[in-house]
Amino acid sequence: MINKGELFLIPNTIGNDIIDNNIPNNIKFIIEKLDYFIVENQKAARKFIKLVSPNKNQEKLVFFTLNKHTSLFDADTFLKKCLEGESTGLISDAGCPSIADPGSNIVAKAHQLKIKIRPLVGPSSIILSLMASGMNGQNFAFNGYLPIDKAQKIKKIKFFEKKAIKENQSQIFIETPYRNDTLVKDLIKTLSSTTKLCLATDLSLDTEEIVSDSVGNWRNKNLININKRPTIFIIDKG
Repeated sequence: MINKGELFLIPNTIGNDIIDNNIPNNIKFIIEKLDYFIVENQKAARKFIKLVSPNKNQEKLVFFTLNKHTSLFDADTFLKKCLEGESTGLISDAGCPSIADPGSNIVAKAHQLKIKIRPLVGPSSIILSLMASGMNGQNFAFNGYLPIDKAQKIKKIKFFEKKAIKENQSQIFIETPYRNDTLVKDLIKTLSSTTKLCLATDLSLDTEEIVSDSVGNWRNKNLININKRPTIFIIDKG
């Protein structure tokens, strides 16, 4: 019987290409021994591999492209090498695979196939922002993107505020960067003045800004410019 390979969940940087500041050394050793990778974007994955392991020969590497359209049939194909004894790495475009990113279906399929899962330590913008927010880290929820439609978005903001208050639960969400400024204005206008709001922007970069305050105080601030800058939004009861 062939011993199965393992599925390594490999964190990527979250905007900072200075590997030593973001990626643990053991990831370099793991990447150097792998030839098969499941990735969101091959070009981005090759760049990351080059940063982590500059001398690795990439000509022999095999990439399987993962996105929201990936089916269970694709997952079977992507994990075939693990069943044949070759370990495979799963890399997201930024941060940790399967967390607010594609990949959970691959991991679920690997469990079904009794393939050992090896999650590796690395940066997560969701966790970093919550750590730095001063908000409830015992009970929290990540809610992804808010609706684009303004009326639906306002409705959702009110829903999450009520949930934060009723359940004492920090509510975390994200937005497409070019819509950040609009979302901030909607949050400040819609939320109660006592509700807490944190903006965590450009995490891990030299331009990193993390500001957490009551909405009432936010209304009296000169708002920081977060347009087109990756940002995590968190609200919590005051």
